[in-house]
This record gives sequence, C-alpha cells and structure tokens, in this order.
Amino acid sequence: MSLFRKKNIAELIRTSEKNGLRKTLGATDLVLLGIGCIIGTGIFVLTGVAAAKYAGPGIMLSFVLSGLACAFAALAYSELSAMVPVTGSAYTFAYVSMGEVVAFAVGWALICEYTIGSAAVAAGWSGYMVGLLKSAGIDLPTAWTAVPADGGILNVPAIVITAFLTYLLMLGTRESARLNKILVFIKLACIGFFLFMATPHVDPLNWQPFLPFGWGGVATGAAIVFFAYIGFDTVSTAAEECKNPNRDVPIGIVGSLVICTVLYIAVAAVLTGVVPYSSLNNSEPVAYALRAIGMNFGSALVALGAICGITTVLLVFMYGQTRVFLAMARDGMIPQSLVKIHPKYNTPHVITIIAGSVVAVLSGLLPINIIAELCNMGTLFAFILVSIGVGVLRRTQPDVHRPFRCPAVSVVVPLAVLLCGYLMMNLPVETLTFFGVWYIIGMIVYFTYSRKNSTMASKPAEGSSDD
Repeated sequence: MSLFRKKNIAELIRTSEKNGLRKTLGATDLVLLGIGCIIGTGIFVLTGVAAAKYAGPGIMLSFVLSGLACAFAALAYSELSAMVPVTGSAYTFAYVSMGEVVAFAVGWALICEYTIGSAAVAAGWSGYMVGLLKSAGIDLPTAWTAVPADGGILNVPAIVITAFLTYLLMLGTRESARLNKILVFIKLACIGFFLFMATPHVDPLNWQPFLPFGWGGVATGAAIVFFAYIGFDTVSTAAEECKNPNRDVPIGIVGSLVICTVLYIAVAAVLTGVVPYSSLNNSEPVAYALRAIGMNFGSALVALGAICGITTVLLVFMYGQTRVFLAMARDGMIPQSLVKIHPKYNTPHVITIIAGSVVAVLSGLLPINIIAELCNMGTLFAFILVSIGVGVLRRTQPDVHRPFRCPAVSVVVPLAVLLCGYLMMNLPVETLTFFGVWYIIGMIVYFTYSRKNSTMASKPAEGSSDD
C-alpha cells in the first residue's frame, strides 16, 4: 500500500455532496467567520506582549511580515478551496495533492493547533471575564476561576463558555454564524472606538527608538504575532457548507485577511504611540492604554469588546477543529463512528461533543501560558504544505477546473514557503521539540491504525496514483 496514495478530486466532491452538510453560508458569512477567528487574542493580548518583549514600535513591521506570509498562503488556500470545496481544509488539500501520509501529517498538525489553541483561548476568555466582573465589584473565588497549578481547583468560566459554544455548534452553522455576526460587529465597534479615542493622544516620541531590539526583534515578534492571523484558513473548512464555494471561499479568505491586517497595523501604531512600548507587557494592553490616558470608561468598553473578540475566536477554532476531525473520520484515519451526522441538525454532533469535552478539560485543569508558539508551529507547517500542494497540482493535474487561480504561482508559492519557514525558524527551540514529539505519536497512530483502516486502502490503484 502506497504511503502517497491520493484522492480523486471529482470523487471527493461527489462523496461530500452525498453525505451533505447543510449549505447555509454566503461570502459575507465567510468574511465575518474569518474576522471572528482572526481578531481576538492577537489584537487584544499579543500585540502588547510582542511589542514589550521583542519588537518595540517595530511591532508594526512584525504585523506586515506576518501578514505577507499569510497573504501568499491565502492565495494558495483560495485556489485549492475553490477546486476542492469540501470540509477538511489543509488536510484535504494535502490528500489530493501529495498523498495520504502527508495529509495525515497535516491533519495531525491541525488537531494540535485547534485543540491547544481552543483551550488557551477559553482560558484567556475566563481571565478577561473574571477581570471585568471584578472591576464591577463582583469578586469570584479563586478556587473556581483558576487551575490547580495557580492555586485554584477548577477554571469554571472556561468550562462554561466551552460547553455553551459546543452546544451552539451542535445546533448548526446557521445558529453559530448568527452569534458570530453579532459578536464580530461588537468587537469591531470597540476597536474603532479605541482608534478614535486614542489616536489624538499619540506621541511620536514613543516610537523612538523604532527598532530597539533590531531586525531580529521584528522577526521574532512576527513569529509570535503570527498567532493573531490564525483563522483565515478556518474559512476553507466551511467550503462544504457554502452556497457557492467557488466564489465565496476565496472572497472569505482574502477579504477577512486584508481587513484584519489593516486593523492590526493601525492598532499597533496607536498602541505604541500612546504609551511606551515597555509598559505593554500585560494581559490587557489595549484597555491599559486607555486607562493610562484617563479613559476608564473607555477601558471597560474595550474590555467588553475583548471578551466578544475572544468568544468568536473560540467559536471558530472549535468549529474548525470539528471539521478537520470530520474529514479524517470519513477517510478512516480515526474511527468511522465519529463521523455521524445528527438527523435533525445535520451537524457532526459526536465529534463536536468529544472535541468540546477535551477542550473543556484542558482549559479547566491545566495551566496554559505560552501556547501561541505551539499553535503557530502547526499552522505554519500546514501553510507550507498547502502552498507546495498548489505547485504540485499545477504540474500533475494542469487540466482540472480552477474557479480561482493563484496569480504568479511560480513566485507566490516559493515566497509563501520561504516566509513561513523563516517564521518557523524564529520560534523557540522548546516549541520545535514538542512538535517533534507530537509527530512521533502521530506517525505511530498512522502506521498502527490509520494506514490499514483508511478508505483508500481498499481502492484500486488508479485512485492512489503518485503522478
């Protein structure tokens, strides 16, 4: 059995239409879905941390560098998601372009990204909510708002928000998208409020020196704030539930990325211009900046926006997680029983409950401090393979219909690989070690279960061509 057996694109589309998730999403839904996941922890937390510890005011360049890497990868994602409008994102794209073992590796990376990322975001949501309640005079007991390592018993708020969003995802994407729209508009309004109120207080002297840590600091900052861009790729996991995926998915991916990049650079510029960058190493830098200029009420509003922002990030992370599990279960990479579709809601309820339970346990019991790097590693790895996949398919299947074609593919693909690889090299050594261990476990799972239980194992050789 070939390790590099590939899926046939036409057959893949036919199968997805037969199993059919409900098609309820349009281009606007996808743009908002992307914004819902992208704008959250990155803009409300990591901007200040990366500025204070790594890049200084040069954090603006860090966002540009990360944004460029994402832009090239986004063009690759757009071509593949329009060609292969089924659930699974980078996992499915790797399956049709480079074969099964590569697809499993990508899927394993996405499981790491979404699961750990969801747990971290849930814990972050809890911290913001506890802080907002405390400022309103409601002091929740530490025992039920902190994990054991931090002197508590259980992080109940993190579990509650995870359970609530798991329930929403079980009801269906229309209900989840409706909540996402409301929360996206609230947090965009809060970001607009921050820019409007804080911009007049910008002091250009705070931007000097612009690169206190040199270009190396900018590069490291870019590797850290890359977490802030995770989300646009999640749009591609919704392809199977789109009314017109060939048009809507590229619009959703590119549109959400462009909007968020502009907002990130604007917020980074104002934030480092209002207060000295060295003071931003805290859990709420945007709210802190408003308090520093005497706008306490505005600070509370921004904190509310942060809670909304983090809620949408968690919603979309958990959504993407279940869709990757769904695609892998369909392919026999994990037990087929997990792929059940609810008879009433047409959602993968079994996977949703299991994934939500794991996230709840992790966020409720474990201390998750520096988690962005782990999510970044999995995402950058997936971005590199997706970009390579576009080049591979251009050579091996040049005649397949491409509703959206990546422009200047001979330039875009190498730049995507080089920039993402450069960011990976700037991540901590501990992150690379953890990722290596995670992959060893993954390969054990693949060779002991997935390879022999794969649906491709029983197919004739023509379906597993390596050309």
